Amino acid sequence: MDTIEFKLRGEYVALCDLLKLTGVADSGGQGKLMIANGEVTVDGQPESRKTAKIRANQTVRCLGRNILTVAG
Repeated sequence: MDTIEFKLRGEYVALCDLLKLTGVADSGGQGKLMIANGEVTVDGQPESRKTAKIRANQTVRCLGRNILTVAG
């Protein structure tokens, strides 16, 4: 299982932007499609909101990769 650590630059990052910034998705549009298709979970729960606010210490899982957000 691949884990990526992402440092927040502010209080939060939109879920679709996080997928793009970490390279899980090639673009914001592809990230939104992954979310719409139910391929993304946040802290173990399915997430369908494309612009859900992801804050420090939350874990996003998509395509077998874990993204751990940490405070900047």
